[in-house]
Amino acid sequence: MSDVRRVSSVALTGMQGAVITVEAAVSRQLPGMAIIGLPDTALAEAKLRVRAATAQAGLPLADRFLTVNLRPASLPKHGSAFDLAIALAVLAVSGHLPEDRLAETAHLGELGLGGDLRRPAGLLSLTIAAQALGFARVMVPDEGACEAELVPGIEVIGVRDLREAVGWHRGERDSERPVVGARGGVPGRRPAGAQGALCDETRGESRAGSSGGASAASGLDIREIVGQGEAVTALAVAAAGRHHVSLLGPPGAGKTLLASRLPTILPELGDDEALEVSSIASLGSETALTRLIRRPPFESPHHTASAAAVIGSGAGAAVRPGALTRAHRGVLFLDEAPEFSRTVLESLRQPLESGRVEIHRAQVRATMPARIQLVLAANPCPCGNAHSTDPALQCQCTPSARLRYQQRISGPLADRLDLQLELRRVSLAHRNEPSGGPRTSAELRARVAEARACAGARLHGTGWRVNAEVPGAWLRGPALRLPATDTAVLDRALSRGALTLRGYDRVLRVAWSIADLAGTGRPRRNEIAQALVLRSGGAQ
Repeated sequence: MSDVRRVSSVALTGMQGAVITVEAAVSRQLPGMAIIGLPDTALAEAKLRVRAATAQAGLPLADRFLTVNLRPASLPKHGSAFDLAIALAVLAVSGHLPEDRLAETAHLGELGLGGDLRRPAGLLSLTIAAQALGFARVMVPDEGACEAELVPGIEVIGVRDLREAVGWHRGERDSERPVVGARGGVPGRRPAGAQGALCDETRGESRAGSSGGASAASGLDIREIVGQGEAVTALAVAAAGRHHVSLLGPPGAGKTLLASRLPTILPELGDDEALEVSSIASLGSETALTRLIRRPPFESPHHTASAAAVIGSGAGAAVRPGALTRAHRGVLFLDEAPEFSRTVLESLRQPLESGRVEIHRAQVRATMPARIQLVLAANPCPCGNAHSTDPALQCQCTPSARLRYQQRISGPLADRLDLQLELRRVSLAHRNEPSGGPRTSAELRARVAEARACAGARLHGTGWRVNAEVPGAWLRGPALRLPATDTAVLDRALSRGALTLRGYDRVLRVAWSIADLAGTGRPRRNEIAQALVLRSGGAQ
């Protein structure tokens, strides 16, 4: 029999997983333990937690020196999620349990000194990675079992403490306790695809809440916006195609109000999208998730945020998602955008095109998802009173100060914004005027969902879901090429240099979204002209 025991676990670098094999061996030296394989400080301290936990569980370790190797040794490891695997490896080499299923099960959990198991950060992401790496079974702390069960197609073993984990590997019936809310299968086990009733209940509540409206859950509704009917219509176009928006206007015009109501008219996330967004949320969550996140996220960092806070950061192998990644499949709102550092603003350009963030550090290179809908809000000048018709609110900024302020949003970044809306303060005359069309978030969300269904049917089989993802070459290609009589106004703008080719393609995408909202099948001259006006910053 081999003198080395191997237990499997999973490590995350960003959102990418890697199989970690925990090897344990004994040698004829004074009793002790060493962990090698590039562990960080928290992981190096696992030897103290393991010794205390095994003693409390009544499972003494071998009275010799224990060497624990985390393979591959070249990959830096971080965090306490390896505690369970390390404890089982040293117990196996000490003769307390067989090695039959140690390597084919991914073990994830943090040990307490009393032998209890706690949920590690990012458990949902770790379970998704385990499934992608080919594991059919994962052992997790019982408090996080419901979170792990959100991943379909993988068997979840929930255990309360180290003794119970050892008992399961021994096949002892005493360790197979009924799980609260579990249905079917062996007691104490959750087979692949068989979610517990408790998880089903909470997942059902999540679906009910999201289908009933985000406004009901958050207390926000787009009907609170007064006197900005054209801006609300433009916002629906942006939601239909997931287009980026710029809001320019004086203080009090409703820029923040419009941006914060945008998530309330976005359709709920599909199963794959919800699992992806939930896994990102689990990375920074201290508590276990009991349901998938169905509503698109909304992130609004302060203008003093650093580039690391917005883009993401990394130290060793630990990669922390920034606001860009946390807003994946949702909205990233930058209020007072010119006040953000130029480094932050310019770092948005590549993710807006590719839909991902690449983090490069000395010891780590990670790719994080960042398919967002960007909303920028800005005043027309530093004091905010430019173009004001009120004599008491005349702008005091010099022309050069205005120019410098506007140039903080660079041309290449502005070129990536599909809709540029200029807002005015709502006057008394406009405050009570009725506006036609849907006025609640639920009504607008239904229209946006119908528009996205039209786009989804048109893009079926292409891998793209919304108009903002469609490449310009495909829009101008034989599949979707529009007649020259319809695109004449757009062609003239391109020939004059008023539009770049990127801008040309973005106007086409917006025109398709307008057509999807109207149900016309394809954009014609009017829709293209409207999209061009929205891009050029028509006053609202």
